[in-house]
Amino acid sequence: MQAGAIAQDQDSLTTVLPGSRPWGRRFAAMSPSVLLAALAFAVPTDCGAQEWARKMFTETSHNFGTVARGSKTEHRFTFRNIYKEDIHISGVRTSCGCTSPVVTKDLLKTHDTAEVVATFNTRTFLGQHGATLTVTIDKPYYAEVQLRVDGNIRSDVSFEPPFIDLGNVDLGKGAQQTVQVMRTGSSPWQITDVRSANPMFEVTLSKPQRTATQTVYDLTLALKPEAEPGYINGELILVTNDPRAEQIPMDVEGRVVAAVTVSPQLLAMGVVRPGETVTKNLVVRANRAFRVVDVACGDACVSCKVPDREAAVQILPVTFTAGDTVGRIEREVRVATSLGPDVVPSVLLQVTVEPSSAQADANPQPEEAEAAELAIPPAEARADNSR
Repeated sequence: MQAGAIAQDQDSLTTVLPGSRPWGRRFAAMSPSVLLAALAFAVPTDCGAQEWARKMFTETSHNFGTVARGSKTEHRFTFRNIYKEDIHISGVRTSCGCTSPVVTKDLLKTHDTAEVVATFNTRTFLGQHGATLTVTIDKPYYAEVQLRVDGNIRSDVSFEPPFIDLGNVDLGKGAQQTVQVMRTGSSPWQITDVRSANPMFEVTLSKPQRTATQTVYDLTLALKPEAEPGYINGELILVTNDPRAEQIPMDVEGRVVAAVTVSPQLLAMGVVRPGETVTKNLVVRANRAFRVVDVACGDACVSCKVPDREAAVQILPVTFTAGDTVGRIEREVRVATSLGPDVVPSVLLQVTVEPSSAQADANPQPEEAEAAELAIPPAEARADNSR
C-alpha cells in the first residue's frame, strides 16, 4: 500500500489510513460532511508532495510588461536536474492560446539543464493576457509544475521586422540592422531614450516621420566589433512619453562566430566505474579546411583518435578510461590544429567515477552520508508515485 493511499478495512467496511488504528465505529457515527472534512486533513496534498519538482526551477513567473503588436516576445524558464534520478518531461500545456510553450529537452540526467520557452502570441492577441503553463513530469515520479506569464500587447505600436536578428556575425567584424518602429494615432508620440544592459550595443534613432495618423522611427542597432564569441539573447528598452506604456521591449538575437569554434565546451562524460570507458564527440569548425595535430589534457585516462585528413569540420572522439580514483574529475582538453597555436578554445571534461561493488562493500558509508546525497525526498516521492 502506498503512503497516503486509502485502504479498506474488510472487517468493519469503513475507510482507514495505513499505519493508523481502524476508526470503525467512530467513522460510522460521523455525518458525510464531517467524514469528508476529516479525510481532507488526513490525506496529504499534491502541493507539499511536488515541492521537489518546483525546486528545479529558478523562477516560476514572468511579466512581459507592455509589448508591441507582432513583436517577437518570449521568455525562457530554466530548470536543472538536481537529483540522482533521471527526470523525464512528458509534456507542457497552456491554459491560453496567447502563449505557446516548448521544452528544449525532455530527458535530464543529473546536473543537466533545459528550458521551457514561453512565446507570447502578439500577432493574434491584443490587450492584457496571461497563461498558466503546466509542466508534467512522469519519471521517476509523477509531478506537475505550474509557470505563469502575463503581458499587455499594444495594438497601436509595431516593429518591422518584429525583432532584431543579427544572424551569424564573424568575430571582430561587428554587424548592424535597422528596424522601423511605428505608432498609430494622432496624439504626439515620442521615443525619448533607448536602453540596454549589453555594452556591445550602439543604437542610432532617426528623427520621427509624422503624419496625421502615424509616427515612424528608424532604429539602427550596431554590434561592436569587440563583442565576444557566443550567442546574443538581449533586448532594447524603448522609453516613450506615453504614460500608458513608458517602456516597450525589443528582442535582439544573433551569434558571434569565431574563426574556429568547438562544441560542446563542457564535455560531460557522465558516471562510470573503475575500468569502464566512455566516449563523447568534440566538433571543431573553422572557416577553411584544417588538420588536427593533437588532442591532449595531461591525463593518461583521456585519449582521442586524431583524424588523418583536412576538413573544415573535424569530429574528435574523446575517450575517458576510469582508473582507481573515485569521485568527480575535471580536466581541461586542448586541441592543437594546423591553423596555429591557441586557436581552438579549450574544453572542460567532467566525469564522475563511482566505486565498484567491491570498493563500496569494503568502505561502507554511514546512513547519515547516504541521506545527505542528492535524491528526491522519499516521502514526497512516495506521495507523487501514488498518482
